[in-house]
This record gives sequence, C-alpha cells and structure tokens, in this order.
Amino acid sequence: MKKKCLVVVANYYENISKSLLNSALKIIKIKYQVKVINVPGVFEIPVTISKNINRFHGFIALGCVIKGQTPHFEFISRAVTESILSLSVISKKPIGNGIITCHNKKQAIARGKKGAEAANAVLSVLKY
Repeated sequence: MKKKCLVVVANYYENISKSLLNSALKIIKIKYQVKVINVPGVFEIPVTISKNINRFHGFIALGCVIKGQTPHFEFISRAVTESILSLSVISKKPIGNGIITCHNKKQAIARGKKGAEAANAVLSVLKY
C-alpha cells in the first residue's frame, strides 16, 4: 500500500498557489497517495496539518505571503514557519515547507517551483 501524503494549499494568491501545487504534485504523486486540502490563507495551514497528523505519513504546506506596508508579513511568516517546524518535530513526520515569502508578485511567480522542492524534501525524509 502506498504511503499517504497531505498537501495543504493556501489559496489567497490563487494563481501562485496553483503553480506551487502543480509542481509539488508532479513529484509526490509518482510514489504516494495524495490528498489536497485548500485553506484560505497560510495561517490556516498548521492547524489543518495538526488536525490530520495521524492520518498521513507526510505533509506539504504550500502558499504565499507577500510583503505589504505593515509588519503583518513578518508576524505571519514567522508564526507559520515556527508552527510547521514544531509540528514536524513533535510528530516526527516530515512537513515540506513550500510557503514562499516575497516582496512582490513578480518574485512569487518566479518561485513557482518551490512546491517541487518541498515535495522532494518530504520524499527524502520518508525514505528513512
């Protein structure tokens, strides 16, 4: 039976999220059974993974945070990254972080392959 992987995608920037998801699925679907859950923003990703932590072998977090005029960018980016790391260490399950943080949409679009990088990270940990 194939191992199961959950991909949680924040759709706030829908076109960017689609690009991240497509690049991740090209990698992960080859070897693993995949379920995708869409959430409104990156802040909802850690709780969604936490709710499903016992049902899957690995996880991929995908989304985008673009810097605005306030410090909100730093707060959200740090909180989500720390939550994902904590969930991974406590559960002893890999969570590929494909959440990109950029200054503008042009930078975000250029980093669309980050989903594949997150998928490869999960695959490399699941081997052991």
